[in-house]
Amino acid sequence: AMKIKSYEFSLRELSGSLGDFGTLFPLALGYINICGLNPAGLLIMMGLANIVTGLIYQLPMPIEPMKVLAIMAIASHWKPSLVYASAFGMGIIWLFIAVTGIGDWIAKITSAPVVRGIQISLGILLMLEAIKLIADSRLLGLLSIFIILTLRNNKHLPAAIVLVLLGLFIMLIKGDLTRVGWGFNLPGLTAFTAGEVWLALKTGGLAQIPLTATNAVIATAALISAYWPDKAVGEKKLALNMGIMNLIVPFFGGMPMCHGAGGLAGQYYFGARTGGANILEGLIEISLGLFFAPFLVKLFSAFPGSIFGAMLLLVGFELVKTVKSVWQAKEIIPAGVTVLVSLFWNMAWGFLVGLVFYWLVYPNLFDRIRLKC
Repeated sequence: AMKIKSYEFSLRELSGSLGDFGTLFPLALGYINICGLNPAGLLIMMGLANIVTGLIYQLPMPIEPMKVLAIMAIASHWKPSLVYASAFGMGIIWLFIAVTGIGDWIAKITSAPVVRGIQISLGILLMLEAIKLIADSRLLGLLSIFIILTLRNNKHLPAAIVLVLLGLFIMLIKGDLTRVGWGFNLPGLTAFTAGEVWLALKTGGLAQIPLTATNAVIATAALISAYWPDKAVGEKKLALNMGIMNLIVPFFGGMPMCHGAGGLAGQYYFGARTGGANILEGLIEISLGLFFAPFLVKLFSAFPGSIFGAMLLLVGFELVKTVKSVWQAKEIIPAGVTVLVSLFWNMAWGFLVGLVFYWLVYPNLFDRIRLKC
């Protein structure tokens, strides 16, 4: 292994750099497959963000799709310009949050059951979309689910890699892999309107803010100081990263991106310890985007929908499983209100109504019940 300050380029770092692919892969695939995003822009922008953060912080620092927006976009079949508009909208918001320090206030008023309610709603939306995809071939869908459950924690044979190989094998048999090659591709300039920025914020962006504040800012900062006590990165810096990143990438075909505690835990679990992991991941993504983008479009459009559906179904199920924590904490009512409004209206209203219910109605509800008893 070659060491440079806080960068190590070894097999361990490479393995760690792929540690958050479990959440990244199905959502990036959905953006390309269902929303029609150009893989060149998506991958190159993500790769550059990885390399820049790796160089600046000299630590593993996951770059992931913003989940609320990704799942809303995939479940509602957003067109590419709306996805780019949502990234720009988040860039403005996170820059504002970083500069004003308003993030701490958002985190304080955002109660856990409301965040859990948003996660459960996302899980349900994702599972509904997944079931439609599995309908292509139920047998293949069931086999894929079995593979994921069996190899979920296998370090030597990760489930995502096995499923991609299975998909490629099926495509090879069907003759879908012929006429694919490689060629040089730069991401084109992409555009969107101010109206689309507002529409994207209204539909999914406002509900994304509390989730990002808790998971990508507060939880990630806490995890960094737990893993690397001498290299702590403050909440304000993480918010600033996301603001700058999302103001630049949508003009070159990038998706809305954030950090994430789950992704960092995944990277660390599989061996990432230095900024080298981010640089290696970034180089892989840029290489794929520059040389294999047309191949990836063909690949993803012919990729068996049932395998993809199985991956989405289990990502959705992981999110829905958070219902356990609200059930145990007896906070199922405010979480349930958040879920119902999110599913029947939209995420932003779900978040706002959930918050109002939690702070104003919920405490009084129990007082009334006590008086009756």
